[in-house]
Amino acid sequence: MEKRSGLSEVLAPVAGFGVTFANMFKPTVTEQYPRERVLTKPRYHGRHQLNRYPDGLEKCIGCELCAWACPADAIYVEGGDNTPEAQFSPGERYGRVYQINYLRCIFCGLCIEACPTRALTMTNEYELAGPTRPGLIWEKQDLLAPLRSGQLATPHPMVEGTSDTDYYRGEVTGVTDEQVAWVAEHRPDDPTLPENAAKGATVPDLGTTRLAQRAITAAAHRQGGAR
Repeated sequence: MEKRSGLSEVLAPVAGFGVTFANMFKPTVTEQYPRERVLTKPRYHGRHQLNRYPDGLEKCIGCELCAWACPADAIYVEGGDNTPEAQFSPGERYGRVYQINYLRCIFCGLCIEACPTRALTMTNEYELAGPTRPGLIWEKQDLLAPLRSGQLATPHPMVEGTSDTDYYRGEVTGVTDEQVAWVAEHRPDDPTLPENAAKGATVPDLGTTRLAQRAITAAAHRQGGAR
């Protein structure tokens, strides 16, 4: 190893502080959270979400690959069989039970990579703190994506003449009159039916844990803003 010259040898200990000295004269930036929320990066790994197809059927098929891929053993899934009277997802199976324990989750995203139907994705939501341990175990209803306008709540039949492959390929773009008629016959008071939605019916698309978390977050923001 070549020995340093006289001046280089004298300045060597100081060179290690170059980054420190360069930042000493820059303005300090402090995020005023929770009074001011800073937007996350688009690909930030936040709370999980179970997605739906355009007609409202769930994308999760209960295969449990996400649970197998999770290095922290934070996901628990139980699959169930679809029936003509209770069709929750395209094909034969659906996720009957879906839980994520956010006390264990390390937000690595390996579960997202393992999902074969893109049913599980991660949102930009990061406010997940809570006062109780059971409140950090999110159930399926807490993780399901909210129903958008025009979608029907499950269960209901698949689009007539289609298969699960048609759903996976994105060939289903919305609900059909036959699906609406089926829901109207079996659940006439369903708030996602067009006639009920037109009357101002409220769609209950949030689970109890998610609603409680929303209240906790709102209270924290009020407390932070009052300072």
